[in-house]
Amino acid sequence: MSNPRILILGPPGAGKGTQSANLAEEYGVEHVTTGDALRANKDMDISDMDTEYDTPREYMEAGDLVPDAVVNAIVDEALSQADGFVLDGYPRNLEQAEELEGMTDLDVVLSLSVSREELVDRLTGRRVCDDCGTNYHVEFNQPEEDGVCDECGGELIQRDDDNEESVRNRLDVFDDNTAPVIDHYEDHDGFVAVDGEQTPDEVWSEIQDAVDAQTA
Repeated sequence: MSNPRILILGPPGAGKGTQSANLAEEYGVEHVTTGDALRANKDMDISDMDTEYDTPREYMEAGDLVPDAVVNAIVDEALSQADGFVLDGYPRNLEQAEELEGMTDLDVVLSLSVSREELVDRLTGRRVCDDCGTNYHVEFNQPEEDGVCDECGGELIQRDDDNEESVRNRLDVFDDNTAPVIDHYEDHDGFVAVDGEQTPDEVWSEIQDAVDAQTA
């Protein structure tokens, strides 16, 4: 099947971003994230939605959380414009999962499984380029020159939310809100559980086999 519609699920640090990029390139589909969708549609007119602001931009500039209803509308718009997609970072709760069912039919639902302690190690060891955003890791993916981005020469930093306390809090939030979404999709015909503790290449190989099998 060309242009498959893929949902990828998993906790922070499971490798969704890396594998989503692989999927987008391999299958020629859009990589849709809530952050990208918000940025692309920040001037969308939402004045008919009885919300505090008339555009997503106003929420973002005020530093306020964008309401679920607005996020749902933006994701719906992004998916309607995509000729096949890999959706990453949405749905984050069961209410959003129910909204997604009204937007599109999914061909494949990938769930990356990684143990909690492995996730803590991955996230606390992550370093990010302060200029271009490229990710590295102190053990698994080191730059050629310590502290310097291979891509642009920028400084590598540890994000404020990548300290251990913040990481464990983020995983707790995931367990409370998003883990039930995975349970929700386990009965989907295209659901595939993927061992996310393998090397990135091994994970990609398993994902590719799963997508090809589900969309044959």
